[in-house]
Amino acid sequence: MGLQDHRIQDHRSVPALFTDLVQQVTSLVRTETKLARTEMSEKIGQVGAGVALVAIGAVLLMPGLVILLQAAVAALVDAGWEGHWAALLVGGATLLVGAILALIGASRFKAENLTPTRTMSQLQSDAAVARNQVR
Repeated sequence: MGLQDHRIQDHRSVPALFTDLVQQVTSLVRTETKLARTEMSEKIGQVGAGVALVAIGAVLLMPGLVILLQAAVAALVDAGWEGHWAALLVGGATLLVGAILALIGASRFKAENLTPTRTMSQLQSDAAVARNQVR
C-alpha cells in the first residue's frame, strides 16, 4: 500500500469504518469457529484412539492376568495357605490395584483435557485486538 492508499482510508466515514470493523470481526469469528471445530475433531479423534487401544489392551491382558493370578493362588497354597484364603488375598489385592488404575484412567477423560485451548487462547487475543480497534 502506498501513501495515497493510507490517505484514502483516513478519509472514510465513521459508519464506513464501523461497517468494515463488523465485517472483519464476522470474518474472524467464522475463522475461529472453523478452527475450534477442527481442534475439537482432533481431540475427539485422540480420545477415540485412546479408548480403542485401552479396549484392545484389556482384551489381550485378561487371559494373561487370570493365569498369573491362578499361579499366585497356587503358590500360596503350596506355601501352606488354605485355598480359600489364598484366593481371597490374591483377589483382594487384584481388586485394589484394578480400582486404583480405573480411577487414574477415568481422571484422564475430564472435560478440561478436551477443551480446545489453542482456540480459546486465540479468541482471547482476538477480543483484545478488537477492543483496541474500537478505542
